[in-house]
Parts: sequence; C-alpha cells; structure tokens
Amino acid sequence: MSADRLTSAHWYPGLSLGVVMLATTAILALGQAGTADRIAQAVADDSRQQLEQILPAGYADNNLLADTLTLAGPDGQPLVVHRASKQGVLRAVLYEMSGHGYGGRIVLLMAVDTDGRIVGVRVTRHNETPGLGDRIEVARNDWIRAFDGKSLQQPTPAHWSVKKDGGDFDQFAGATITPRAVVGIVRQGLEFFVAHRDELLGQTGGQQEKRS
Repeated sequence: MSADRLTSAHWYPGLSLGVVMLATTAILALGQAGTADRIAQAVADDSRQQLEQILPAGYADNNLLADTLTLAGPDGQPLVVHRASKQGVLRAVLYEMSGHGYGGRIVLLMAVDTDGRIVGVRVTRHNETPGLGDRIEVARNDWIRAFDGKSLQQPTPAHWSVKKDGGDFDQFAGATITPRAVVGIVRQGLEFFVAHRDELLGQTGGQQEKRS
C-alpha cells in the first residue's frame, strides 16, 4: 500500500492518534517516575536537615531517618520517634508534638536526652500572627531556646507556664496565647517521654549514654 493510500484510509487518523497518545503517555510516565524520585529525595533531605538542626553540631553520627520506632502518640495516632546516637550509644530521641495556638495548630519538633532533659525545640508548622506569634520561630527570635536543658523537674511542674500565669517562661507583648500554647505542648512532650521512657530507650539495639 502506497503512502498516499495509507494516509487516506479511514482508520489511519485513529491509529495515528493512538500511537501519539501511547508515546506521550510513555514519556509522561518516565518523566513522572524521575520526578517522583527527585521529590522523594528532596523531602528526605529536608526532613534530615530539620532533625539535624535541632541537635548541637557533632551530637549524633547515625542516620536519624533510618533509626526510628513508632509509638502511639498522646492523641492515639502513630508517632514516629527518631533516635540520635553516637558511636552506638543512644543520646536522645526526637519526635513531633502539636497543640492549638491563637491561629490554629502548632507543630513542633523536640529532642529529649536519655535523662529527660530537652536538647532542643523547633516549631515546624504554625499559623500564628506575623510580627507577634511568629516569634516562636527560631529564625525570628531566640525565645524557643529557653527550653534547652529543661525537664519536668526543672522547672517544677507548677512553673511550667508563662510568667503571666505564674510560671518561668516569658510571653510576648500582645501575644500571650501563642507562647502559652507552646509551653503546654513542650510540657506534654516531656510527659510523653516519661510515660514511655522504657519503650523509647529500651528498643535501641545499643547502649544508652551514661552520665557521671
């Protein structure tokens, strides 16, 4: 069959369109597969950076994304816990806690050492008022660093609140609700650690850091 007769056949347009669609679908599928891998890698890199930034430099040498366990969180939902260790010795556990602030849900990441002391806290998501409540972000204010070294015993439970409520933590002028919420979330995170201490520290497959 000549080329002219082929292209004039009644079935040719449909076949031609089908071939183009198949080729396009294949190209898009290949592109999506490559893009999906890059997106997944970008998400993993971002997660790893968030975890590493909350810890002092050189604090851990393991893969924080790979060394995890899952427990039931305070809300009953699965909570992924990352374990930070150095030379096979467990030093801290990292996990997210959340609660409600002035503008909605506040999510923070906290690291707690094996003695129940806070290594670091960072707010990862919030909808608080710009210029007021957003001072819970470490990039805008050092307020969040006030939790470093704290535990449920220091300060005492009665002082785990903002100063306006008789506690030890500063509030922001014109924005008390936001810091009050964060203090409550951090305290909840420490209570979670105490309640699940054996599970958090006993499934490490290695030693725990010893304090002198």
